[in-house]
Amino acid sequence: MFQIVFNEISAAEMSALPTDLQLDLLAEFQILPEDLDNLDPERFGKIERDGKALFRCRAKDYRIYFEKAAEGITIHRVLHKNTIRDFLFRTKLPMVEEDRTLGEKAGFWRLIDEGAQSRKH
Repeated sequence: MFQIVFNEISAAEMSALPTDLQLDLLAEFQILPEDLDNLDPERFGKIERDGKALFRCRAKDYRIYFEKAAEGITIHRVLHKNTIRDFLFRTKLPMVEEDRTLGEKAGFWRLIDEGAQSRKH
């Protein structure tokens, strides 16, 4: 059975949004197991480091960061697009090749790892 699992941080980020926006984001995030191997580059990006792959989905003005899991996918963060842009600006990263550049920055992975560590076992 394919499941979408929110960790504690991503669940809190999502629940802080108005209900109608939550529903809109979930409607745009529609994804099937077979989609994970052939993601639309217009909506999805892939960030890699040390053999770990993290995916990004554009949904309205938000970015949903997730990874493949045995049961489906785990959502690590739900961030407004300006949060990532602010991060890129503050760390003086070029806006070109955003996914590759993000994958090279330890600060981005700390943000993701923070969510992964919060997941209840």
